[in-house]
This record gives sequence, structure tokens and C-alpha cells, in this order.
Amino acid sequence: MVLTPGPVDFKEKWKGLEQTINGILRLDKIPRDEWYTRFNDIYAMCGAYPDPHHFELYDSTKSLLEKHVIKLLSIVQSEDTANLLQDYHTQWQNYRKSVNDLNSLYRYFNTMIVTKNNLLKLNREDPFPNESGHKMIGELGLVIWKRHMIVPLKDSMSKILLDEIDKHRHNISTTTTLSIISDVLNSFVEIQSNKPHKALKFYQMYFEKSFLEKASEYFKFEASKLVKKCTVSQYMVEVLQIMKEEGFRSKTYFHDSTYNKLQLKWRQHMVIDCLSFLRGEFEAIINEERLDDMHNIYLILREVKDESILLANIFREYVQQHGIKVIKSLKKYQIHIHFVEEVLDLHKKYRTIVIEKFNNDFLFSEALDRAFSVIINYRLVENQPSKSPEYLSEYCNNLLKKSYKGISEAEIDHKLSQSITIFNYLHDKDIFHRLYQWNLAKRLIFQLTQSIDEEEAMINKLKQVSGYAFINKLHQMFTDIKVSEVLNRIFHNEFLKKLKLKKLDFSFSTYVLQTGAWPLTSTTESSFVIPKQLMACVENFELFYSEKFNGRKLTWLHHQSKGVLKLNYLPKMYIVTMQMFQMLIMLLFEDCNTLKYSEINDILKLNNDQFKKHINSLIECKLLMLDGDNVTLNMAFANKRTKLHITSSVQKDLPQDIQHTINSVKDDRNVYLQANITRIMKVRKTLKYTQLVNEIFSQPNTFAPSTVLIKRSIEILIDKGYLSRTPNVLDEYNYVA
Repeated sequence: MVLTPGPVDFKEKWKGLEQTINGILRLDKIPRDEWYTRFNDIYAMCGAYPDPHHFELYDSTKSLLEKHVIKLLSIVQSEDTANLLQDYHTQWQNYRKSVNDLNSLYRYFNTMIVTKNNLLKLNREDPFPNESGHKMIGELGLVIWKRHMIVPLKDSMSKILLDEIDKHRHNISTTTTLSIISDVLNSFVEIQSNKPHKALKFYQMYFEKSFLEKASEYFKFEASKLVKKCTVSQYMVEVLQIMKEEGFRSKTYFHDSTYNKLQLKWRQHMVIDCLSFLRGEFEAIINEERLDDMHNIYLILREVKDESILLANIFREYVQQHGIKVIKSLKKYQIHIHFVEEVLDLHKKYRTIVIEKFNNDFLFSEALDRAFSVIINYRLVENQPSKSPEYLSEYCNNLLKKSYKGISEAEIDHKLSQSITIFNYLHDKDIFHRLYQWNLAKRLIFQLTQSIDEEEAMINKLKQVSGYAFINKLHQMFTDIKVSEVLNRIFHNEFLKKLKLKKLDFSFSTYVLQTGAWPLTSTTESSFVIPKQLMACVENFELFYSEKFNGRKLTWLHHQSKGVLKLNYLPKMYIVTMQMFQMLIMLLFEDCNTLKYSEINDILKLNNDQFKKHINSLIECKLLMLDGDNVTLNMAFANKRTKLHITSSVQKDLPQDIQHTINSVKDDRNVYLQANITRIMKVRKTLKYTQLVNEIFSQPNTFAPSTVLIKRSIEILIDKGYLSRTPNVLDEYNYVA
């Protein structure tokens, strides 16, 4: 339907519209035809020509609403004061619905008002001279409600609201529900909705301010009462329950902005003002591991920064002392297993406490990390490195060796994953790396590894936490093993056949390993004589390798080799796995049963230490017998098992071997640190000592250098001419180009 602008009789149109508005205010059901008619009447009055009637329409509507609200006020005031909130609530609910419907009926008028206001504001003109500004009808209705209903009732209603809330606080019976209180308070906010920047002003002025004052008085009174009659444990339970109840009322029934202000009052009067009472129990709560109290004290103090830091430090100190006590009490037998598993149990226990009782708060998580950094790197002997890298590497070695029985692959993987927890705390990761590398080398060379998949999975775990640079040598070791398998296959299946060389009477395989990737060194056996049984193998393989890789040199590590002998001279055949030098000694007895002790080494030309170690191991396992200076083949040897291994005594790490590894790591540290300092100074040119130290620690390191080592490295670099001191300036260094 299109209405053409023309003259309109305002009084006649208003008469009908007034009746409809009164019906809406009474919540009558308005017929659809009547609704459309009134909508068109409003359109006609606003678009009347030559003179539109929107001013008269606005003023008449405003006057009608004011009369209606004044009438409602008289109804509310005439009732019993005890029922004022309920009566107000009822009238507000009805009025708000009526105004919403009225706002819909005046939709065209609202659109016109908004458009006109915007255009006039754009031209910087006053839209309505001598007026505070025309509003949309919905907004107008709320302004009228505030002016003629809430303002006259504000004092009495505010007092009643606070009294009713106090009744709920003390569980006193009342007919005013919290939902009624909530709706009343929402009306304080809703009447200001047309002024977003001032939406809460009325609510704060006539309710929130007084409410917070009353809440403060309540908190003070309750705190004073509880401190006198409760223990700290009981007090915490009570004050948390008080805040829980107050918080529930605030979040559910008051405006959202009130909760934080209420919590500040609670914290001030029930926590901060009572800190001397609470603080006396901090250490007992932590040291006695009172888990519920830990959680409660955390909830109470988490927004009190200084006290939270104090509590976290007490927790750190307790965990640290407990952990050190555990380290000191470890049993010597299989100490590496006890160390890892007990430290992991301890870490799991306190990590659970941090998560569950301290809500995984950063302060407490950091405190736990600092404590375990001290525990795991604790030095049982002063001025000696921590044993942790050694214990952890041996623990991983045991899990990955074939000899580890009675556990599934999934369990092994789980234990290895857990071991990374300890690895992350290690200060001396470089020592762990060197020991792990050495153990891995033995597992691969002597075929002691339980599963290549598990080995590679462990290396990937280390890679995830330390990066590729940390594991690149370990990765290269696996590559060498795989390449060696291919080389052996080509050597046997192609090279020997091509040259029509005699097929070997025994199986022979080699590992060709890159010098830089493996922690292996050649011995001083420069004059060592290879027996005739093996000479052909060695010479043929060297020929094969020189043809395939021109210019590369092979260095044979016989002391890292092993062999398998079949003992056919006994009633029962035995298959014995032994170290290369042991096997060479046994091979001398192929043509005789007895040799002189000195004669054996004259033939092999081993150094005395090597010779004694290996021949004694054969005598100890009773394959050979020593009678004076004569070494005799034991023709009466017997064992329940037909497959024997006598390599363990030679392969086992001796304390001096481990110490040698650690010493070599220390030497590498000196070189690494000097190079690191040189790189830093080359970029920075000039640095104070403290600045240089900070730069060093900011770099990714596999160890934590001591200040003594840093100072010594600086002095060495000064002596070498890479750095110089700034004249007349204390502790400042310059890079020398």
C-alpha cells in the first residue's frame, strides 16, 4: 500500500492512535487490522503535506506515557512497603513489554527521527532547538520510567534491596526472590541503555556503591569472628565458602561489573587484612603436604602477588630438599635405575600437585622446575660433576639392550619417553650425549640392540627437545650401519665372485664407520700381527674398498671387533662369542694344546695390558688353564649351555673409561666456549663482563658454563690476541679484528 503525502487531521488520527496505545499499555491483544491502521496513521502524520505532524505526535505520545507511569507510581507507593519490590517488579515487567510493542508500532517514526538526527548532526546543526533531543519511542519510554518511577523510589528501593540481599546472605526467610532482585537491578541498567558510556551510572550510584559498603562491613565482621575461633585450615574453608556464595549471587543476579569489585573487597578484608594469621601456617601446609589446604591457600592468595611468590618459594624449597634427600639415600646397586625411577616418581607426584592444587599456575610450575633442576643436577661430591648424565645414559642403555627382558615394547617406549623429563633438566647434556653415543656404538657394533625402531624412536625424542644438531652424529651412526650392510652384500656377492677369489671358510662382515660420527679410537697396536686365518679377509676387503672409494683410508679397530668360534674338540660342541683378541688367542691352539704364557704374546704382539686382560678372561671362564708358565686348552670344559658369551667383561665400562669420556667433554667445552665468546664479541665489538655472560647464557648450550670457566676462557682469548681489555675501564672487553 502506497500512501501519497497530503493534509492530515492530527486530532482525528491521534484520537484513534491514543486508544490503541492505551490498549498496548494495558497489555490488551490488538487486532491485526487495527495495528496496520495505526501504523499507517503514524506514517501519514509524519509524512503530512504541507506540514508534517511528527513534533505533535512525539509530544502527545510522551505526555500519554508520562501520565501512565505516574499512575503506576501511585499504585506501587500505595501498597505495603514490604511488597514494594514485588509490585515494582510486576509493573516493570508489564511496562517494558508494552514499550517494546509500542516501539515496533512507531517503527517508521523511529527511522525518520534517526535519519533526520544524523543528517542534522552531519551538518552540525542542532536537531531540535529548545529540546533535549527527540528519541526513539522505546528509548523515550525508558527515560520516562526512570524520571517518574525509579527516581522517586530510589532511596526506599535501594534500602529494601540491600535489606533483602542481607536476608539471603544470612538465610533469613523472605518472600522476595533473588530473581526479582535481579530484574529490579537490571531495570537500573536498562533505563540507561540509550547512553552506553553512562549505562551503569545509575546502577552504580543507587545500588552498587551501597552494596559494596555493606559487603565490606560483612567481610570485616566475619573475618574478625573467624580468626578468633578457627584454625587456618578452617578459616580458609569458611572464607572460600563465603566468597563462593557472594560470588554466585553477584554473577547470577547483579551486573557483571560488580563481581570483580566485590572480590576486591573480600580479598582486602578476609585475606590481606588477615595475612599475619595466614602466613604463620604457610610452611606447615607445604611441609606436611596438606593437599586440601594447599589448594585453599592457593585460591585465597593467587591474586596477592607477593604472598603467592612467598608460597611458591616455600614449595620450591620443600620439593628441593625432599628431592636431595632422596638422591642422597639411593642404593648403590643398580643406582641408575633407582635414580631415574625415583626422581620420575617424585616429579610425577609434585607435578600432579602443581596441576591439581595450584591450578598449574606459572609461579608454581616454575618453582617445580627450579627445584628439579637442583635435584637432578645435585653433586654428591663437591667439585665433581653431577652423576645424573651417567645414570640417565645407563638407564636408557639398559632399556635398549637385548638383555632387558620381561617388558613390552610399549612399556619400553613409555619409560624412554619419561626419561626425556629428566634429560630436559640436565645441565650437562653434552656429557649425556657423549655417554649415550658410546653406549649406542657398543649396541650397534656388538648387535646388542633390542630394536632398531626403538633406537630411532629414542633419537627422535631427543631431537624434538634438543634439535637436529644434538643428534646428527647419532643419526649418522645408523646411516653407517645401513651402508655397511650394503657394502658387505656387494663384497660377498659381487666382488669375490668377480675376481674369482676363494670363498671364505667362515662368515665375515665389517662395519665401515665415519671417524667423526663414532666415539671410537684406535689403540696403540701398531705391531699387532693378524693371524693367517683372518689375513685374507682383511686384504680382500681393503682391496674392495680402495676400488670402490679411491683415496679413502681404512683404519681397523680390532679391539672393537668380535668373533664366534665353534669348539669342536670337546664331547659336546659349543658356540662361543668373544672379543677379537680373545678369539685370536684361542686360534693359536688349533695346532697344539699347550703354549707358554710369554710365547702367546710374542706371536700376537699385543701390549701387555691388552694381553693380560684378554687371556685372563679366557682363563677365568675356564676355556684355558694356567699352570705355572704353561697355558693349556681345557679339554674337560663343560657348561650347561651350548651358546656362550664371554665378551661382557671386556665390553663393560670401567670407571676410568667413563671418567676419560667426561674429561674429553670438558676439553671440548673449553674449545666450544672460546669459539662462542669469539662469535659474540665479533658481533658486539665491545661488552661489559656481565653483558657478555648474559649473551653466553642466552645462546642454546648443551651445558651450563661456570663463571670460573667463562673467566678462564676470556683470559685465554686475551692471551691469544682475540680480545683485549678497555684501558681504564673495569671489566670491559673489545674484539680484536
